[in-house]
Amino acid sequence: MRQEPERTEPPASDRPEPPAAPRPSPLRPRDAATLIVLDRSRKKLRLLMGRRHAGLAFMGGKFVFPGGRIEPADRRMPVAGALSQRADDALRAKLSRAPHHLGRSLALAAIRETYEETGLMIGTRDYGPPESAPEGAWQAFASAGILPDLEALHLVARAITPPKRARRFDTRFFAVDRKAVAAEHPGIVGPDSELTELAWVDLDAARKLDLPRITRVILDDLEAAAAAGFPPYRPIPFYFERHGKGLREEI
Repeated sequence: MRQEPERTEPPASDRPEPPAAPRPSPLRPRDAATLIVLDRSRKKLRLLMGRRHAGLAFMGGKFVFPGGRIEPADRRMPVAGALSQRADDALRAKLSRAPHHLGRSLALAAIRETYEETGLMIGTRDYGPPESAPEGAWQAFASAGILPDLEALHLVARAITPPKRARRFDTRFFAVDRKAVAAEHPGIVGPDSELTELAWVDLDAARKLDLPRITRVILDDLEAAAAAGFPPYRPIPFYFERHGKGLREEI
């Protein structure tokens, strides 16, 4: 019987290295906006914060400002006033290709999300109801005779969620005075809602809440901007991560 030669594996040191598994690309951050509603009627500045439902995968149980990502309908909602040119330029800064409607859409997303999460409608009845309104939450504004007023908003900061997170957002933080609230729809906040409670707190009390790290940072920027009266040409802080290092630039 002919015997086959014995086959032997080469020593481990001589074996070629297996190809390295490709690293997954970081998720592309989604454009989003949040709104900080301010009450300046008292000696101490107060702001509105809401606790996210503990069962939510993203920042569950944390206190946050209301907000979320842009939706297609935000591009089509009529408005009463425009963002300042300075704010619009800052919102488009450091972007290779920014659509002309980006700033407007971000501001409207902040207003819509604030209504959906808190029931507060930011806008004015001075010009009557919009002639038409997109589907969804904007229909509530039309029914209430309210046009969102972008002129009342101040841009505070921008922050991008670091890579390797399950969800990533390129978030712009706006502030608005409580006087810009034209109406309030009750019953939106509750134990089964996205926000389970709301709290009007001063800055010292806000810092003692269970906050996301970036929210704590933004509170410092907010305090400085509010103390200066939100001057239109102040630098806007921009937070992001590069090569594992957190960076802060001004736009």
